[in-house]
Amino acid sequence: MLCNRDAKLQPSVLQISGPDRASLPRKRVEGWQNRAVAKRENKTGPKPGEFAGKIVDIDVSNELSESFLEYAYSVIYSRALPDARDGLKPVQRRILHQMSEMGLRPERGHVKSARVVGEVMGKLHPHGDGAIYDALVRMAQPFSMRLPQIDGHGNFGSLDAGPAAMRYTEARLAAAAQMMVDEVDEDTVDFGANYDGQILEPTVLPAAFPNLLVNGATGIAVGMATNMAPHNLAEVISAAIHLIENPNTTVKQLMKHIPGPDFPTGGALINKEGLLEAYQSGRGAFKVRAKSEIGKVSARKQGITITELPFNIGPEKIVERISDLVKGKKIQGISDIIDLTDGQNGTKVVIEVKNGFEPEKVLENLYRLSPIEDAFSINAVALVGGKPRTLGLKELLQVFIDHRIDVVTRRSKFRKAKASDRLYLVDGLLKAILDIDKVVKIVRGSDDAASAKAALIKAFKLTEEQANHILDMPLRRLTKMSKVELETEQKSLKSEISSLTALLKNDEALRKKVSEELKEVSAKFATPRRTLIL
Repeated sequence: MLCNRDAKLQPSVLQISGPDRASLPRKRVEGWQNRAVAKRENKTGPKPGEFAGKIVDIDVSNELSESFLEYAYSVIYSRALPDARDGLKPVQRRILHQMSEMGLRPERGHVKSARVVGEVMGKLHPHGDGAIYDALVRMAQPFSMRLPQIDGHGNFGSLDAGPAAMRYTEARLAAAAQMMVDEVDEDTVDFGANYDGQILEPTVLPAAFPNLLVNGATGIAVGMATNMAPHNLAEVISAAIHLIENPNTTVKQLMKHIPGPDFPTGGALINKEGLLEAYQSGRGAFKVRAKSEIGKVSARKQGITITELPFNIGPEKIVERISDLVKGKKIQGISDIIDLTDGQNGTKVVIEVKNGFEPEKVLENLYRLSPIEDAFSINAVALVGGKPRTLGLKELLQVFIDHRIDVVTRRSKFRKAKASDRLYLVDGLLKAILDIDKVVKIVRGSDDAASAKAALIKAFKLTEEQANHILDMPLRRLTKMSKVELETEQKSLKSEISSLTALLKNDEALRKKVSEELKEVSAKFATPRRTLIL
């Protein structure tokens, strides 16, 4: 709101009129009036100039510009756009990470969604609980996500109806989501401070599969938006492996592995030419049709049965639109339309065709006039290196592959360091176990820990860290240690360190490792294609 700087500020007096004034006690009304008058006469208010030293004049245009830029930056980077590496918006990433921290693994029991929302809001995402719950619900809906990441229990809504309140529904991580958060505690990704600096949160998840392509994304930021279609997991992984093995491949060659989007609601994709443009440039459009069958719908009637709909189109919307077309006489030949959709049998909309009309022609008119044929526009905008970019298919896959190579590299370094540390301690234990009676004698005969440590170092040529490890162990456990078991562990650790060292030194081996892990994910979670490509 702009203010006129030349206008004089007038003291305001509370105005009460009508029935509200009549209903108030007279003493209260008079009291308000007296206080208003006293304030106007400056008897109770601050003296003129009292706050003069605390007021700073600013340029309104600069303030509006700077504040809007801060708002735009916040929406683009912290709310609306997904990261191209793990395909998640900040709220989605925080939900998955916090649920993992809460121990809500796929094999554990469900907990109330309200508890999850509270944990996420209180620790990581200082925004409205409604926005967090909406994101959680969408991640659990099989008609919204090609590979759902939340295993929901209760009413999580439908294409036509919203979910139950968060106090009624329950949630835990889906098996696919576990693949997103696994290895996060092995220094595979960077962490940053949360909103109040009290907790660390991952800036990206390890993401064992190309989530952005598999589940798609939608979001409206400031001055930009993203809209990406879901795809089939097996096809996306096949394309990723092909790109790993053939870095110079083309988009057309990748499309032999990914012929097009694969929507969770099925349907049939037409206008394939728009796909090539979308996959090459990151922008394009195509059309999706409902899956329909023509045949008898009753003893005497021919009709059309719709069993799959375009993405994000619900049966109620179809019924309402076709009813309006019939009432408006924009389409002829339809005698009735019945929605038989339910949770068990899925989508089923029956359209009865009048005698004398050809169902095929009626269907063609429905494609043209109703949402049973709908356009889908791809606008593949995602964050890369912290900046929004429009990405084609090859670029999206390459960003994910680079991320996985980095994850596997960091994980291998972490595991190598962990194995080396353990080997160092096992070496010390093997020295001490040669004369376990002497170790017990030193420990029991020493006046304090410092003298026991010094004696162990001198007697067995141990380092300070090895001696501390022995002293930290209960004597009962130390005396029961087997030399054979320790030597077996020593051999296993040396072998692990050797293989990890070889992996880290060989870029080709790292890429092969990424491919092998992708194949494992595909074997575990792949499902048949649902959307036909005509």
